[in-house]
Amino acid sequence: MTQPAATPVVRRVDERHRYVIDVEGATAGFTAYRDRDDRRVFFHTEIDDAYAGQGLASTLVREALDDVRAAGKRIVPVCPYVAKFLKKHEEYADITDPVTPEVMEWLDGVLKR
Repeated sequence: MTQPAATPVVRRVDERHRYVIDVEGATAGFTAYRDRDDRRVFFHTEIDDAYAGQGLASTLVREALDDVRAAGKRIVPVCPYVAKFLKKHEEYADITDPVTPEVMEWLDGVLKR
């Protein structure tokens, strides 16, 4: 008999500028962001290979975007995964801003890349 999978837990870790998703107490992945005024700029999402194919990236991003909405902020999807997610989930269109050259220049400066 197959055991049911543990319910993943998403939490925001402000000091690391990311949301993480934990499965049975182990961190399975994260989505990283930086805040610029009232916008949360998502720039990278990663799920550990050991947890691939379980839908964790979708759960992680959905809960992160719900948290952004609850905080009264807007989303800027620099991360390709977040951008792809938003194309499929139009319910976030009202809080999504476009990625602009200005945002990219600002992000590069913040990340020192």
